[in-house]
Amino acid sequence: MIRQLIVSYVLLVAVALAAFTVPVAFTLTAQLREDTEESVHREAATMALLLAADDLPSHRALATLAGAYRDQTPGVADVVTADHGAVTPLPLPPAPGDPAFDRALEGRASTHWGPAEALGGADGLVTTVPARTSDGRVVGAVRISYPTADLNARLWRIWGFRAFLALGVLAVAAAIGAMFARRLTRPLRQLNDMATKFSDGDLTARSPVTGPPETQTLAQTLNTGAERLDTLLRAQRIFVADASHQLRTPLTALRLSLDNIADGTDDDLVREDVDQAIGEVARMSRMVNGLLVLARAEARHSAAEPVAVGELVAERLDVWRAVGDERGVRFAARPVDERLGVLTSAGHLEQVLDNVLSNALEVSPDGAAVTVRVVQDGECVVLTVADEGPGMSGADQARAFDRFWRGQGLTGRGGSGLGLAIVKQLVMDDGGSVALADAPGGGLCVRISLRQAAPRSGG
Repeated sequence: MIRQLIVSYVLLVAVALAAFTVPVAFTLTAQLREDTEESVHREAATMALLLAADDLPSHRALATLAGAYRDQTPGVADVVTADHGAVTPLPLPPAPGDPAFDRALEGRASTHWGPAEALGGADGLVTTVPARTSDGRVVGAVRISYPTADLNARLWRIWGFRAFLALGVLAVAAAIGAMFARRLTRPLRQLNDMATKFSDGDLTARSPVTGPPETQTLAQTLNTGAERLDTLLRAQRIFVADASHQLRTPLTALRLSLDNIADGTDDDLVREDVDQAIGEVARMSRMVNGLLVLARAEARHSAAEPVAVGELVAERLDVWRAVGDERGVRFAARPVDERLGVLTSAGHLEQVLDNVLSNALEVSPDGAAVTVRVVQDGECVVLTVADEGPGMSGADQARAFDRFWRGQGLTGRGGSGLGLAIVKQLVMDDGGSVALADAPGGGLCVRISLRQAAPRSGG
């Protein structure tokens, strides 16, 4: 928008300059040419009067005037008699058969711009006038050839000065236009900054109420809407956190009661029903815990810090290897550059890895492998976790980050449906991204991209 405003302003100034400068330049050009024609014609008419006197003193004066004209001006004055002869004491001019001489000897004066034979073919102004006696008889003709090189140089200077002045004016106009354009669009840029922060999850972003009345009204409307939305979402998070917290106590009590029932009965059918109920209570407990984690992740935006990704991956894999050994699931990691680090909030990457590794373990068949890779990709660090489970269809991958959506694992639909939603929220809070893809050879690959931290110096 700033560029369009500047271009519009410069075009407006350019049209104004063209409307006022170009006609003036054309007028000056025509005036100079007209003045030159008039001056040359006046000199030729004066010489023609001396030639028409038809006496020796006048001819001598004519010779003196023609010589002075040749010496003091860049022009050349030539004279012929009615029979195309020379006028004593002047020499015979070059090209005495010039058609201009013929027209002048017939009584017709002529003026033209173009190549002149007396100037060696150079461009010039050629004026030819007849010399008439008092009774109207034509006794000769005078031709003045005046080169136009100096005149053309003056004309170029006129046009060049105006062109240079116009460029200067346009440059100043562009600078002034840029200043006013930035001033006019500052409220819009502020609104855009607010919208950008808002889309990144910063619901506290507000726009200054500045600029013309229209942008002030828009800023007030957006600020009011943002305030209401922030209040609603804050209330929703508080409700989710409070509800989840309050649900943990009765769920714990219910789990203890069911355990007591299971321990106090010998009926296999009752025990089976109780075990099923305990499983559902456990799943509900995981869901409540996931809601608490998600609510805290949405409400808290702590500053990102550099974390050695290799050390953190090795630490979490050591924990999950012990769990995977029960089913023969191997957790492996490719070698990681120890200097490689990422920017993440405290505890975020640990929760992300735990959720992803937990999902991978759940869907992996006995004896399978879960492979973790960490590679540098430009200014980002990409962490991938690939399993050998059944994988996901494209439609399932598109919905996998939705809350409470559960995929089909090896043992049926399990989990709370919040694991990947928590992963996405934590990764986005750290300025990264997460995506799903098919793993090579089958299975699912979770691709996590985080901002790279400054590399640590090697020891």
